[in-house]
Amino acid sequence: MPNRSTDALFQLVHSLEKSEKRNFKLYVQRNSSSEELKVVQLFDALDKMDDYDENALLKKNPSIKKQQLSNIKAHLYKQILASLRVLNKENYIDIELHEQMDHARILYNKGLYHQSLKVLDKLKETAGQYHQYSFVLQALFFEKQIESLHITRSMQDRAQQLAIDTEMINSKLTLTARLSNLSLLLYSWYINNGHARNEKDEKNLRDFFALNYPKEADNATGFYDKLYKYQCYCWFGFIRHDLLLYYKSCQKWVNLFEANPEMLQLETMHFVKGVHNLLTAHVDLKNYQKFTSDLKMFEEFSESPLVKRNINTTIQVFVYLHIAKINQYFLEGTFTEGLAIVPTIEEKLEEYRLYLDRHRVLVFYYKIASLYFGSGDYNTSIDYLNKIINWKVDLRTDLQCYSRLLHLIAHYELKNYDLLEYLFKSVYRFMAKMENLSVTEEEIFKFLRKSFKLSPSQLKPAFIQLLDKLKKHQHNPYETRAFMYLDVISWLESKIDNVPVQTIIRNKYLNDSRNKLKK
Repeated sequence: MPNRSTDALFQLVHSLEKSEKRNFKLYVQRNSSSEELKVVQLFDALDKMDDYDENALLKKNPSIKKQQLSNIKAHLYKQILASLRVLNKENYIDIELHEQMDHARILYNKGLYHQSLKVLDKLKETAGQYHQYSFVLQALFFEKQIESLHITRSMQDRAQQLAIDTEMINSKLTLTARLSNLSLLLYSWYINNGHARNEKDEKNLRDFFALNYPKEADNATGFYDKLYKYQCYCWFGFIRHDLLLYYKSCQKWVNLFEANPEMLQLETMHFVKGVHNLLTAHVDLKNYQKFTSDLKMFEEFSESPLVKRNINTTIQVFVYLHIAKINQYFLEGTFTEGLAIVPTIEEKLEEYRLYLDRHRVLVFYYKIASLYFGSGDYNTSIDYLNKIINWKVDLRTDLQCYSRLLHLIAHYELKNYDLLEYLFKSVYRFMAKMENLSVTEEEIFKFLRKSFKLSPSQLKPAFIQLLDKLKKHQHNPYETRAFMYLDVISWLESKIDNVPVQTIIRNKYLNDSRNKLKK
């Protein structure tokens, strides 16, 4: 993938929708000064460029001098943001609240104290309705300033009430801040390390959670307190392989928005992330019916105006919806059918390359590689795995490790024996260095090494023996990570029965579905 670092202004211009570009032109051309005309000229030039090239820009626009460019770019950046603010102020409650605070300040500066206080009262009412307590606190501080500097006679016992309200809002914000900090730190732990690998990781995580989790959160009543509490338990359960805790927390996370529908517009991305995690939990627990119904709900939601209103939501919904669709192919054992979705994903990865973080790209590469592996196209699977392996190892070390292990198994399937000896040592060293070797992986390595020396008649009993060993570790919390990234059980069963691995997974899915329907 190309280097995505680029000029900030160029990136902003290319993020604009047609309606936003049209609105910008109307906004900026309300003045007709030569400076504004140069701003429009620069805007048009950047809009036509596929990649940012300053030399080409100056050459094609001789009226813009090099020494002027920096100032014109800064002015254009501010003007674009100002036009977007005007366009979006009625769509986003936080922008509206900022505007009300601005109006209160303007009225105060005009000496219209009572009018300013009325605006602040309206601001507090609206902010409280949407749980935006940081705005309430700002309004309270402004009210205290007005009351301490002027005699307004606006309300009896005003000072006492302002003090009580400030203390109450402060306590709410403190709890929210502590929970959001813990949620973010747990998520960061997962992004950098993946799942808990051993008892040491488990202990460190439990100690960290106990130290940072505020006990008063157990009785949380506010929207954000509950949201971040559920997120904390979501990551805590997921990292530790406590899939039931993970599932329950994700379900509460999504249900919170059903109980507070007014927050869906304000916190769309939190809802999207909650649905993504809920769908992942359904996959891990093989909740086939719930997965199907929630995926259908998510697909319908992806077409809503709420999603399409900005590029950020559009991109994130694309990411999580297509991850869920790939997971559905894994779940149902329809790997070959799933390959049809790859060109669309590739096209979107290129279209959104300026916005996607590397973590999301790596996840897509691994899932696409797994689709090709499951369909029997080991060469293409290796191509995608190489994209991960050749990337700098600075996040998701677990993904790096399992990419190398799947890469090794793909070469084993292709009978590239001349490469395998080198790959054994390389992958083993890498996983040992990352402290990522579990008992399951050790057993896989031992088998693959030994299998070279086995005759065809000895291979099947050896596969059966390895399968029996691995099944004993399948429900060990420190071993489940290997089975989540690689369905090695189904792979071994496919070798034993001499059928494609997707056939094994498909039959399991059909049998499980029938059994759950009977219940």
